[in-house]
Amino acid sequence: MKVVCLGPKATFTHYATLKAFPNADIEPLISIPQCLDAVMEDEADVAIVPIENALEGSVNITLDYLIHEANLPIQGEINTPIQQHFMMHPDNSVDWESVEKVYSHSHAIAQCHKFLHKELKTVPYESVASTAGAAEYVKNNPELKVAAIASELAAEEYGLTIVKHNVHDYKHNTTRFIVVSKQKIELSVQDAKENGQKTTLMIELPDNHPGALHQVLSAFSWRNLDLSKIESRPMKISLGKYFFIVDIEMAMDEVLIPGTIQELEALGCKVSMLGSYKSFTVEGLQTSHTK
Repeated sequence: MKVVCLGPKATFTHYATLKAFPNADIEPLISIPQCLDAVMEDEADVAIVPIENALEGSVNITLDYLIHEANLPIQGEINTPIQQHFMMHPDNSVDWESVEKVYSHSHAIAQCHKFLHKELKTVPYESVASTAGAAEYVKNNPELKVAAIASELAAEEYGLTIVKHNVHDYKHNTTRFIVVSKQKIELSVQDAKENGQKTTLMIELPDNHPGALHQVLSAFSWRNLDLSKIESRPMKISLGKYFFIVDIEMAMDEVLIPGTIQELEALGCKVSMLGSYKSFTVEGLQTSHTK
């Protein structure tokens, strides 16, 4: 089995992929569309990409690409604790406070705002494609007094020294990754707790009228269906046209969810199922240090 994920090596996506497919042929790619396209074009069997972060919210490129470009069902989700560390090249790590620039992914920089503001208030930072890419840049430029914010896995992969552990602002930061594939997969994840099952629907409302969204939510409410998430995204056809992504905390059954879909369609909605799948939460990359 060939599995692609958002790379390079040692990103949090790569870590989740190793937990789910330790014996697969894993290839990190440089963007989410590349990962999804690889499965659509049969160049890979499975893709794992981020879809939501507890602090930064949804990864819009993933949602939009699944809806508008890549018709790939969700086969599972992997929730991974995010622990960010401040690291430098070993040659520069002793005098870490003299760092001249910090590199990381834009989300990681936002997640470590308090540390950067308090400890490195006058030091500029630059966003790059991934946290692991930032670590790789620091490794390849030992003559520069630069640092990366990335995972412990990235520090090990690229031979960097962590000079400040757990520089993230909040302890309970988690990213949700989805597993997509054309073929049905029975997902099993190492060192993980199984959370149960979910079903994700995409709902397009009919022409806007007062109470339309209330009618949609009522179809779930009177059936006692637990919605863990509801989010709107633009249809990209005209201003004011949106679709909704809804996560239901149960597997697709034979009565409740099909009945809900039928009711929504009777109201004029267009409904598509994006997947019914197991949810897992894996252990963090490291637990030996506290903030």
